Amino acid sequence: MDHADELLELLSENARYSTADLARLTGLSAETVEEEIAELEAEGVIQGYTAIVDWDAVGDDRVQAHVECNVTLDRETTYRDVAKRLAGFPEVQGLRLVSGDYDFALEVEGDSMREVSRFISDKVAPLPEITQTVTHYIMETYKQGGYRFDDGGDDDRLSVTP
Repeated sequence: MDHADELLELLSENARYSTADLARLTGLSAETVEEEIAELEAEGVIQGYTAIVDWDAVGDDRVQAHVECNVTLDRETTYRDVAKRLAGFPEVQGLRLVSGDYDFALEVEGDSMREVSRFISDKVAPLPEITQTVTHYIMETYKQGGYRFDDGGDDDRLSVTP
């Protein structure tokens, strides 16, 4: 594994590692770590840094949905063209071209189910390339970004004895 890969793995694990932490963990100098990270950012390999938040723990009532979108392309339109339009909406938090029964997987956020539904029906579904949408509302998040959102390990299942 080269230095860049090692730094990327460590930053993916914990984006809050300081330059000193990264230097200690990789055996590189702090100056080399800073240079490597600056280069990775300039090349667009590192796109940003974010926190993984359990919004339920905060008591936030935001609504999240996973939306399946089927697409039919014409000769002049590509998946990238459709993705560019979809990614432009602030409600779209994630967007992936996927294999399988549908083409795009959207992660959408809004303040209410009505807001998310209206966004899909008023903004996404009318796009000429979109032929079908299926919306799945996120009811509970148990793991995100590799982090488990546990309730302390309590087992809510009923015990069964023979």
